[in-house]
Amino acid sequence: MAKAKTRYTCQACGTVTTRWKGQCPDCAEWNTLVQEAAEVTSIFAAKHNLQGGGRRIELVGLDAPAALPERIVSKVAEFDQAIGGGIVPGSAMLVGGDPGIGKSTLLLQICARLAESGRNIVYVSGEESAEQVRLRALRLGLGSAPVQLAAATSVRDILTTLGTGQVPDLLVIDSIQTMHSDLIEGAPGTVSQVRASAHELVRFAKERGTAVVLVGHVTKDGTIAGPRVLEHMVDTVLSFEGERSHQYRILRALKNRFGGTDEIGVFAMEGQGLAEVPNPSALFLTRRGEPVSGTSVFPALEGSRPVLVEIQALTVRLASGATPRRAAVGWDSGRLAMVLAVLEARCGMSFAAAEVYLNVAGGYRLSDPAADLAVAAALVSAMSERPVPSQAVVLGEIALSGEIRPVAHAQLRLKESAKLGFEQAWVPSEVKAVDGIAVSHFANLRALVEQILGG
Repeated sequence: MAKAKTRYTCQACGTVTTRWKGQCPDCAEWNTLVQEAAEVTSIFAAKHNLQGGGRRIELVGLDAPAALPERIVSKVAEFDQAIGGGIVPGSAMLVGGDPGIGKSTLLLQICARLAESGRNIVYVSGEESAEQVRLRALRLGLGSAPVQLAAATSVRDILTTLGTGQVPDLLVIDSIQTMHSDLIEGAPGTVSQVRASAHELVRFAKERGTAVVLVGHVTKDGTIAGPRVLEHMVDTVLSFEGERSHQYRILRALKNRFGGTDEIGVFAMEGQGLAEVPNPSALFLTRRGEPVSGTSVFPALEGSRPVLVEIQALTVRLASGATPRRAAVGWDSGRLAMVLAVLEARCGMSFAAAEVYLNVAGGYRLSDPAADLAVAAALVSAMSERPVPSQAVVLGEIALSGEIRPVAHAQLRLKESAKLGFEQAWVPSEVKAVDGIAVSHFANLRALVEQILGG
């Protein structure tokens, strides 16, 4: 048998090297290489012909009938919305988010709802004792829920316990970085331990039909800590986002084998835990009686769900020779610079002597290019001090030529705007009108500027 060798694994990206280095050659992080024992592989096994001796697998046609997976409705409508309608038995979910954002609170509330409906629920905490989890449940008003609690970090102990009794419908592991498998050398949280522990838990889920939820820590840039293979092993990856200074929290599906991606569920942090927000637009729209210059309303789209947000712009004239500042919160600063350049080059507006500040109200983050036109409208309104009508929504993508390009799912966005009481929509020429809202078409950005300046 070949001699076991040592290797060094990067705890940030999972890169394996044969020598220790101060800096990872792939992700450039410092002091992240940790020594681990390499898997022993014989020379014969490496050269052995694998054809023959295996178990014959059954092949099926693409046209074979396939039934939709059954789902366990958690009775937390926003959570079910994010994952596609409910929890699929035997599936594995990974939930990531910043520390203190409310991951454990949300999962405890879901566990309590399911347990009260007669489901067998097990909550295993590797970071807190069972008493601490119980105290949190009391604060949330869930002390009487029949959820089974445990404080453990050994994957072998957890699976042995669950294998001897009634198989749970849902197993929550908080968190996967604290789990330890005795089959692999290394401390909990290392790449090899996280990979091995997750593999054993996912295999248990597939074999027993138990839905497993793994809580994952995130790095400083917001990605889930540990090897990227962890996200490939699970069926669903959820990101719990939000700012601690704001009340709202967004549960976003980044990957979902049983539903659509980019679906969201919106919650508000309150004294009794996380409350569902069935109308997210109410969180991000400012209530005002009269129009205010420098603002516009944009119907964003999260998966299949329209969310109306307010874009705010402020311009400040500077003395001659001063360097103007550009700041954007909730939107890409590079795209802000592009919109300003198009306004100057194609529409004759000058922002060179003014500081420009852009903010998406409520701490919401936009990445949709359809927000270009709403940003431009807010900027022109702020510079000219002429408000955009308060009952109007604005959407469209701006090309470098100044042309306004069509956007995806415009009909769905306009229908949601009409439901919320908006009466006008400023949209590209290709967008068709919908009932309940008057549509104004714009072929280029200059026409929008003239509309605001002449209004």
